[in-house]
Amino acid sequence: MRTQAQRMLQGGALAAMFAAAFAASAPCGAATQAPAFATIFSDHAVLQRDQPIVVWGKAPADTVVTVTLNGKSEQAKADGGGRWRAQLPAMAAGGPHVLSVSANGATTALNDIMLGDVFLCGGQSNMELAMAYATNAPIDIPFGGSPNLRFVNIARETSAARRDEFSTAPQWQVTGPQTTGQASAVCFHMARALQRQYNVPVGFVNASWGGSSIQSWISGPSLRKLAAYGQGLDVLDTYARDAAAGGRAEEARQEAWWDKLDPKAAAQRAWSKAEFNDAGWPSLEPGGRWGESGIDALKNHRGVVWFRTTVELTAQQAQAASHLLLGQVATSDTAWVNGVRVGAGNAWWAGREYAVPKGVLKPGKNVIALRVLDDDNSGGLLGPADQRALRTADGTRITLPQRWKYQIGSRVSAVQQSAPWEPPGSLTTLYNGMIAPLQGYKFKLAAWYQGEANAGDAREYQTLLPMLFADWRQTLGQPGLPFMVAQLTSFGSVATKPGKSAWAELRQAQSLAVRNDAHAGMAVTFDFGDRSDIHPGQKTIVGERLARAARAVAYGEKITPGGPEAVSATRSGGDIVIRFANTNGGLRTYSSDLAIGFEVCEQAACRYAPAAAEGDTVRLKGAATAGASKVRYAWADAPFINLFSADDLPANGFELDVQ
Repeated sequence: MRTQAQRMLQGGALAAMFAAAFAASAPCGAATQAPAFATIFSDHAVLQRDQPIVVWGKAPADTVVTVTLNGKSEQAKADGGGRWRAQLPAMAAGGPHVLSVSANGATTALNDIMLGDVFLCGGQSNMELAMAYATNAPIDIPFGGSPNLRFVNIARETSAARRDEFSTAPQWQVTGPQTTGQASAVCFHMARALQRQYNVPVGFVNASWGGSSIQSWISGPSLRKLAAYGQGLDVLDTYARDAAAGGRAEEARQEAWWDKLDPKAAAQRAWSKAEFNDAGWPSLEPGGRWGESGIDALKNHRGVVWFRTTVELTAQQAQAASHLLLGQVATSDTAWVNGVRVGAGNAWWAGREYAVPKGVLKPGKNVIALRVLDDDNSGGLLGPADQRALRTADGTRITLPQRWKYQIGSRVSAVQQSAPWEPPGSLTTLYNGMIAPLQGYKFKLAAWYQGEANAGDAREYQTLLPMLFADWRQTLGQPGLPFMVAQLTSFGSVATKPGKSAWAELRQAQSLAVRNDAHAGMAVTFDFGDRSDIHPGQKTIVGERLARAARAVAYGEKITPGGPEAVSATRSGGDIVIRFANTNGGLRTYSSDLAIGFEVCEQAACRYAPAAAEGDTVRLKGAATAGASKVRYAWADAPFINLFSADDLPANGFELDVQ
């Protein structure tokens, strides 16, 4: 028979046992705050094989943490702000593994972690375009996934200041019928081709934003190397510290630009004020381009048109309303509410949404004024009336009146600057929010598909693209990080005679940037473009051509990275002979004995020239006139071409001096 002491002892042991069981079943860190990984690390992530693995996160200040992966452990100490960073040794491809971080008996564990190759994909809408909208989606989405092919989409995040962490936690996903539709189509097809080629796990990080300019993706310190961006970056820095002060600085910058552009700008600025009497202005119901409004005075107007309307608000509405929504505006606009400037934009495809500072809206009558600039007669408030509204913090919309007053302003031709913090034309803000937080994550390569937004200034792009290469390599700590570039595809007007082409100039800038970088490759794409759709759905070919370039540049295979590239143009009697590299067995022409799209130029005057493919060369018969100075090929926004390599890759467009 047990004594009272034995019963008490056994009871204490049982209590201790139950307490231990409860502690084991409780969430990690219930009693002690568990250390955490940075948000780029999640279940299903892929970490770069064969390179030291850097991981980081947060923990209580001065805490020593232990990071473990695949049987390897390293310790690190959190600094005074709670940030820790550890480096694990390089590891071979494989998995799945558990990645954990522990401190003071509390652990955070991530499951199903793979070691393999990781790709960083960036750019604008043709990189952003999801598998759900790509050609062959009904086949590729249900059947194209694999446990060894994974991806993560970085949420659109713009930031005036550089961030160490994403504000929206990314979530790695395994490709499959329920997930593949969300993946970047170009990046998916590139990654799938390389995963199958090398039979290792592959993960890709997609950081892209439709319509964005390359300036948005380059860090401030790098952009400051170009004097033209200094003032805008100064304004951005001010805005990062104090949004109101930044807004005032930007207003001063913009209005100084207007004063230089338009002698009447100062006088017309009174039209933005709430007290201005617009009783004599005519009115219209906007909802399209002013050239199509049926109003004679607007049919052929190029320049500025002002719009004004009033909206009555209750005291509660005036207190709650926080944003002005205008829908699409072509092309540039500046907006004032009760005489206070609230924003400006210049991307016609992006709906306008401007924050209205507290206290600007009043009970009763409120005046909204817009200055709209377009350098042809296609400007205006494009969207339907219900897109123009004030929005409250809870999402309630207060629709603006359908009818607006208008007044024709000055005839000017220019492109208005956007605020340096306003995407998609911002300076450095997408780098700050979507690239900088990746610092430390290692990649096998980066893929870049962007340029449409910069097609108006190819000369500058030739400087900016190498700058982006260098900037991302520095951020990621990978000086030799390979870059694969998807060339601008075919879109827009077809050519019936030689002429200027902004898209051909941009393609040339891309080609030169890649040619001058030992760690870069290119996918030529204009043979699979769509002249009526800036977002052609055939992304399989683009992705697979990027993969081919990667096999040569990033993986070191002894293959050409792509198709034929012109390397020289020389006189040969009365002809000009253009020599090509990477013909992969010789040049050939489709549907003709002649190659179409070749031009010979005497300074700025160009003409089409008959061209015949001969092995690795193209001969322009009779083209070597005394004044012949350069030759061009596929020099159009949407060129028709028929010159290919023996293995069915298109010859790249070019402009070359004749030697």
